[in-house]
Amino acid sequence: MVRKTESSVLKTVPIKHIMTMNEQIDASIVPERLVATLSGWFGVLGALLAAIGLYGLLAYTVTRRTHEFGVRMALGATRSDIMRMVLRDALWTVCAGLILGAPLALWAKSVAASLIHDLPAKTPVSIVFGGAVMIVLGLIAAYVPARRAMGFDPMVALRHE
Repeated sequence: MVRKTESSVLKTVPIKHIMTMNEQIDASIVPERLVATLSGWFGVLGALLAAIGLYGLLAYTVTRRTHEFGVRMALGATRSDIMRMVLRDALWTVCAGLILGAPLALWAKSVAASLIHDLPAKTPVSIVFGGAVMIVLGLIAAYVPARRAMGFDPMVALRHE
Protein backbone atom coordinates (compact mmCIF):
# COMPACT_ATOMS: atom_id res chain seq x y z
CA MET A 1 0.00 0.00 0.00
CA VAL A 2 2.87 2.37 0.78
CA ARG A 3 4.53 1.55 -2.55
CA LYS A 4 1.30 2.24 -4.48
CA THR A 5 0.80 5.56 -2.74
CA GLU A 6 4.42 6.53 -3.27
CA SER A 7 4.40 5.62 -6.96
CA SER A 8 1.20 7.59 -7.55
CA VAL A 9 2.50 10.72 -5.79
CA LEU A 10 6.18 10.62 -6.79
CA LYS A 11 6.18 9.17 -10.28
CA THR A 12 9.71 10.30 -11.21
CA VAL A 13 11.47 9.38 -7.94
CA PRO A 14 12.39 5.70 -7.64
CA ILE A 15 12.43 4.35 -4.10
CA LYS A 16 14.35 1.13 -3.69
CA HIS A 17 13.97 0.29 -0.04
CA ILE A 18 11.15 1.21 2.32
CA MET A 19 11.50 0.65 6.07
CA THR A 20 9.78 1.70 9.23
CA MET A 21 11.18 4.40 11.50
CA ASN A 22 12.13 1.83 14.15
CA GLU A 23 14.06 -0.17 11.55
CA GLN A 24 15.78 3.03 10.41
CA ILE A 25 16.81 3.92 13.97
CA ASP A 26 18.01 0.37 14.70
CA ALA A 27 20.07 0.36 11.50
CA SER A 28 21.63 3.73 12.29
CA ILE A 29 22.95 2.72 15.74
CA VAL A 30 24.44 -0.66 14.82
CA PRO A 31 28.07 0.58 15.03
CA GLU A 32 27.50 2.17 18.45
CA ARG A 33 25.77 -0.95 19.72
CA LEU A 34 28.65 -3.10 18.47
CA VAL A 35 31.26 -0.90 20.17
CA ALA A 36 29.26 -0.92 23.42
CA THR A 37 28.91 -4.71 23.34
CA LEU A 38 32.59 -5.23 22.58
CA SER A 39 33.57 -2.79 25.35
CA GLY A 40 31.42 -4.68 27.81
CA TRP A 41 32.94 -8.02 26.86
CA PHE A 42 36.47 -6.61 27.06
CA GLY A 43 35.63 -5.28 30.53
CA VAL A 44 34.42 -8.72 31.61
CA LEU A 45 37.55 -10.30 30.13
CA GLY A 46 39.76 -7.79 31.96
CA ALA A 47 38.01 -8.46 35.28
CA LEU A 48 38.32 -12.22 34.73
CA LEU A 49 42.04 -11.90 33.96
CA ALA A 50 42.53 -9.80 37.10
CA ALA A 51 40.74 -12.44 39.20
CA ILE A 52 42.83 -15.24 37.68
CA GLY A 53 46.01 -13.26 38.32
CA LEU A 54 45.04 -12.62 41.92
CA TYR A 55 44.20 -16.30 42.37
CA GLY A 56 47.61 -17.30 41.02
CA LEU A 57 49.40 -14.81 43.24
CA LEU A 58 47.55 -15.95 46.35
CA ALA A 59 47.99 -19.64 45.55
CA TYR A 60 51.73 -19.06 45.23
CA THR A 61 51.80 -16.99 48.44
CA VAL A 62 49.88 -19.65 50.37
CA THR A 63 52.30 -22.31 49.17
CA ARG A 64 55.28 -20.19 50.23
CA ARG A 65 53.74 -19.51 53.66
CA THR A 66 52.89 -23.12 54.51
CA HIS A 67 55.49 -23.22 57.28
CA GLU A 68 54.23 -19.94 58.74
CA PHE A 69 50.66 -21.23 58.79
CA GLY A 70 51.86 -24.39 60.53
CA VAL A 71 53.61 -22.35 63.22
CA ARG A 72 50.57 -20.12 63.68
CA MET A 73 48.26 -23.12 64.00
CA ALA A 74 50.66 -24.83 66.41
CA LEU A 75 50.63 -21.68 68.55
CA GLY A 76 46.83 -21.61 68.69
CA ALA A 77 45.53 -19.93 65.57
CA THR A 78 42.26 -21.41 64.39
CA ARG A 79 41.50 -22.41 60.82
CA SER A 80 39.18 -19.42 60.49
CA ASP A 81 42.03 -17.12 61.61
CA ILE A 82 44.18 -18.47 58.79
CA MET A 83 41.35 -18.01 56.29
CA ARG A 84 40.74 -14.44 57.47
CA MET A 85 44.45 -13.69 57.15
CA VAL A 86 44.58 -14.87 53.51
CA LEU A 87 41.34 -13.07 52.63
CA ARG A 88 42.60 -9.89 54.32
CA ASP A 89 45.80 -10.04 52.24
CA ALA A 90 43.73 -10.42 49.09
CA LEU A 91 41.50 -7.52 50.09
CA TRP A 92 44.53 -5.30 50.70
CA THR A 93 45.89 -6.19 47.27
CA VAL A 94 42.57 -5.38 45.56
CA CYS A 95 42.15 -2.13 47.51
CA ALA A 96 45.69 -1.05 46.60
CA GLY A 97 44.82 -1.61 42.94
CA LEU A 98 41.61 0.35 43.34
CA ILE A 99 43.39 3.23 45.07
CA LEU A 100 45.84 3.43 42.18
CA GLY A 101 43.24 2.83 39.46
CA ALA A 102 40.32 5.00 40.60
CA PRO A 103 42.00 8.37 39.92
CA LEU A 104 43.07 7.10 36.51
CA ALA A 105 39.49 5.98 35.79
CA LEU A 106 38.13 9.37 36.87
CA TRP A 107 40.60 11.12 34.60
CA ALA A 108 39.71 8.82 31.67
CA LYS A 109 36.02 9.46 32.31
CA SER A 110 36.51 13.22 32.11
CA VAL A 111 38.51 12.81 28.88
CA ALA A 112 35.72 10.66 27.42
CA ALA A 113 33.14 13.25 28.51
CA SER A 114 35.03 15.95 26.64
CA LEU A 115 34.91 13.83 23.47
CA ILE A 116 31.30 12.66 23.74
CA HIS A 117 28.50 15.16 24.21
CA ASP A 118 25.84 14.50 26.88
CA LEU A 119 28.01 11.95 28.73
CA PRO A 120 27.34 12.36 32.46
CA ALA A 121 30.88 12.72 33.79
CA LYS A 122 29.95 14.15 37.18
CA THR A 123 28.68 10.94 38.78
CA PRO A 124 31.24 8.30 39.80
CA VAL A 125 28.58 5.57 39.97
CA SER A 126 30.18 3.38 37.31
CA ILE A 127 33.59 3.60 38.98
CA VAL A 128 32.14 2.75 42.39
CA PHE A 129 30.20 -0.16 40.88
CA GLY A 130 33.34 -1.40 39.10
CA GLY A 131 35.32 -1.16 42.33
CA ALA A 132 32.69 -3.14 44.22
CA VAL A 133 32.70 -5.79 41.50
CA MET A 134 36.50 -6.02 41.69
CA ILE A 135 36.38 -6.44 45.48
CA VAL A 136 33.84 -9.25 45.16
CA LEU A 137 35.87 -10.91 42.38
CA GLY A 138 39.02 -10.59 44.48
CA LEU A 139 37.39 -12.28 47.45
CA ILE A 140 36.01 -15.04 45.25
CA ALA A 141 39.46 -15.58 43.72
CA ALA A 142 41.03 -15.67 47.19
CA TYR A 143 38.55 -18.18 48.56
CA VAL A 144 40.18 -21.30 47.08
CA PRO A 145 43.73 -20.52 48.31
CA ALA A 146 42.28 -19.51 51.68
CA ARG A 147 40.42 -22.82 51.95
CA ARG A 148 43.62 -24.65 51.09
CA ALA A 149 45.57 -22.71 53.72
CA MET A 150 42.86 -23.42 56.23
CA GLY A 151 43.12 -27.16 55.60
CA PHE A 152 46.82 -27.53 56.45
CA ASP A 153 47.67 -29.99 59.18
CA PRO A 154 50.04 -28.16 61.56
CA MET A 155 52.45 -31.09 61.87
CA VAL A 156 52.70 -31.58 58.11
CA ALA A 157 53.06 -27.83 57.61
CA LEU A 158 55.87 -27.65 60.18
CA ARG A 159 57.73 -30.44 58.35
CA HIS A 160 57.26 -28.63 55.03
CA GLU A 161 60.48 -27.38 53.31
